[in-house]
Amino acid sequence: MKSILLKSVFFFFIAFQIQAQELLPFVENYNKSDYQGDNQIWNVAQGKDKAMYFANNHYLLRYDGVVWEKYSLPNKTIIRSILIEGDRIYSGSYKEFGYWYRKNGKMHYVSITKKLRLFDEKDNEEIWKIFRFKGSLYFQSFNDVFIYNGKHIQKIKFPFLISYCFVVDNHVYAASVDKGLFRMDGSKISNPKGWDILKNTVVHAIEKYKNQTYIFTQKKGIFIVEKNGLRPWENPLNETLKSNGINVAKFIKNNKLVVGTGNKGVFIYDFNTNTYKNIDRNNVLMNNSVLSIGFDKEEDLWLGLDNGIAHVEVNSPISFFYDNSGILGSVYSVATIDKGYLIASNHGIFEFDSGNFKMMPGTQGQGWNITKIGEKYVIGHNDGTFCYENGVLTKTNNVSGGWNLSKSMINETYFQSTYSGVLVYNDDSNLKQSIKINDLTKPIKYVAQNKKNEIWAADNYRGLYRVLFDDNFKTKKVENITQQSKITNDFGVKVFEFRNEILFLINNVWYTFNSISNKLEENELFNTNFKNITDVVAIDKDHFIVLQDGILYHIYSHDNKFVWNMIQEKYYKGKLINENLRIFRSHNHYLMNLDDGFISLQLGYENEQNKGVKVEAYNEGELLPNDGKIKHNTELRVNVISGIYGASKPNLFYQINKGKNYIPISNGSVVLNNLSSGSHSVVIFKNDGANYDKVSSFDFRVAQPWYFSFWMIFLYFSVIGAVLFFYYKWNKLRYTQKLKLQAEELKHQREILEMELKKENELNVQEYEKHILELELQSKSSEVAGKSLSIAKQSEMIENIQNILNSEKDFNKLKSEIKKAIKINEVNKHEWEIFETNLNQIHNEFIINLSKKYPHLTPKDIKLCVYLKMNLSSKEIAPMMNISFRGVELHRYRLRKKLNLTQDDNLSKFLLSL
Repeated sequence: MKSILLKSVFFFFIAFQIQAQELLPFVENYNKSDYQGDNQIWNVAQGKDKAMYFANNHYLLRYDGVVWEKYSLPNKTIIRSILIEGDRIYSGSYKEFGYWYRKNGKMHYVSITKKLRLFDEKDNEEIWKIFRFKGSLYFQSFNDVFIYNGKHIQKIKFPFLISYCFVVDNHVYAASVDKGLFRMDGSKISNPKGWDILKNTVVHAIEKYKNQTYIFTQKKGIFIVEKNGLRPWENPLNETLKSNGINVAKFIKNNKLVVGTGNKGVFIYDFNTNTYKNIDRNNVLMNNSVLSIGFDKEEDLWLGLDNGIAHVEVNSPISFFYDNSGILGSVYSVATIDKGYLIASNHGIFEFDSGNFKMMPGTQGQGWNITKIGEKYVIGHNDGTFCYENGVLTKTNNVSGGWNLSKSMINETYFQSTYSGVLVYNDDSNLKQSIKINDLTKPIKYVAQNKKNEIWAADNYRGLYRVLFDDNFKTKKVENITQQSKITNDFGVKVFEFRNEILFLINNVWYTFNSISNKLEENELFNTNFKNITDVVAIDKDHFIVLQDGILYHIYSHDNKFVWNMIQEKYYKGKLINENLRIFRSHNHYLMNLDDGFISLQLGYENEQNKGVKVEAYNEGELLPNDGKIKHNTELRVNVISGIYGASKPNLFYQINKGKNYIPISNGSVVLNNLSSGSHSVVIFKNDGANYDKVSSFDFRVAQPWYFSFWMIFLYFSVIGAVLFFYYKWNKLRYTQKLKLQAEELKHQREILEMELKKENELNVQEYEKHILELELQSKSSEVAGKSLSIAKQSEMIENIQNILNSEKDFNKLKSEIKKAIKINEVNKHEWEIFETNLNQIHNEFIINLSKKYPHLTPKDIKLCVYLKMNLSSKEIAPMMNISFRGVELHRYRLRKKLNLTQDDNLSKFLLSL
């Protein structure tokens, strides 16, 4: 019971508290952070250059659709009014008026009143309005009018305070603040008869419409001029305008009246339907106080607000339904009904009638789709399927999640894709009767049929199925066609019906089914004409919507030709519901769902994109002419200005240096950095989705870097020359020093060579002398050997004599033999002396060393040591020392004692080691 009560209260709140607008034009709001200016936009006008100009207190604002610019007067006073004629933008301010002109990408000001004493010191005049009348310019303040004919200025002073002047039917009218409206005739003024009702009120506008004059007052509403006076405008809107205060008013084309108020935004009244729309802060306007109204060449509105600027596309083929409350939620489907709209959102099913929302009972939750069948509206919902007819909502089944409902191409059967499969409706007059397709219990997103006993079903996640059944819808076969066709990436399959043919969009590629191969094959027509498509929704047999690279295009097909119409991204950026784009056609327009409402577009909408774009390039804040030169490593900003602010604004791309890629132009400007030196080209293209058409180009050159400039190159050559010169000088000095060093070195080398030669000669002499000594030594050695041999022979002789004595007994014979032997072996005394001298010379060094080491040795000991060193035996030594063999052995024994040798020491080896 408590739950039911809460739901009832919730439905009551939804039904009676939500207020919403009808379809409204698209509004672009610009705040102070966008244009970096002040509060209060006093005047708005479009220039010959298609830029919009605004009188914004201390600034003149300029906006060309790409860049905001702001300029101040030399005396820094407030700008209250502007008027544009040709290339001049006239402006009025405090004790000052003049004109602006544009040169080299900047605005320049020329004062008309400079050095003229038009204003008294006590005056506190501001120029609030500028207009042309009979060839002269009128600059109007609260007390005076200054008439300027191009050369001279005439001043007319009013006897009372005025608000504004107006030109109507070749007359100038001046509105007094409290004395009514006066007609000017030169310097004379008069109050028209029957207009006394305008006293004590402020007239803010006088406009002509269909040969009638309308007077707009601040607090008394609108009056129409008649022969005998004035009559109030007999319209309920007039009372609303009285209570909200009229600030400004204009008639626009298509029989519409625009009225800007002080606290309720702007009202747009349509004389054709006798209806009006109010745009204010409750829906899309950022501020309720409208101070001025301007127009562009597209006949769209520009509103100057007390805080901000609004661009209102009143002549756009696109209208919007906004829900700023957030209670409606994200809209998944919408349809037109007799008095309003039927809306399926993630919050439920809503009926919109006479400006009010009402949630339909029992529909709270996710609504998916609305399909019209005759006079019925079939609604797919998370909790089942509902039918809306004649304002009454009934539930037809409880099958969850009716995503889509599609009609067969061959008969009147309807197929509904749901969370759990496919439902079949054979009789649209009795939607409570349905048949479920067996063997396909999957979440199916799309269903289509173009052949009997066969349907195509796309899984919500992945896969495309071909279902064959009999006449009673009993399933015969279910085939996974994407698997059979070996398509691996089959996520999010889209099914699109086009001229009795079913196409499948799978991973940006279009397919059709080949019944012979029983596989999918690529469709040449669509793959050629529609590339990079991520979503497609049919409107009717000749119109459909595609989503390409985040941009929506309305396609009109004629035979095998397709006409593309771009729908600007600004209308839906960040508001499309992914994978749930739905279209509802109603007469000559269609509705498309958005995150916070929906869009209404005219079916015959043609976006004839403007080709006449203008290119302005800026480098370091200065305008760069075509084929101009910029410094190296500086930024170049190329502004691509179309002069179009509304629905026909072109979709622009660019190529740099004839590259292959088309790069989208973001926010109307191309920023180029890190460009190499040399010539460059930027080519601008308009894209309609299918083709790229060249619309403009800009050529420029990048200078060499500063380190490659003429003076730097001159400096480089100078430095190189100086370096080479000093190098030459240094090298020459070094060469001279080298030659000197070489000469000194040669001299030194010569001296060294001479010394070496001298030393070498000395060495050679020494070697020679050594050689001579060696030869002499060898000679003496030979002599010693010879003497030794001689001594040995003497010893042999003695031995022979001894033998003779022992063997001969005949004395005479013995005597004769002995003499003979002595004579043969006789050794003279001189030979023995030579032998000893040579022996001492040969072994001189040994004898010296031996004497130093063993000074107690006798000459005999030394002689024995020499013989032993010569490796002579005791037997050979005995005759040489003239002692017996036993005497040599005894001498050797004593010598060992003197040399301190043990019995184990070898005497000969010891002597050889010394």
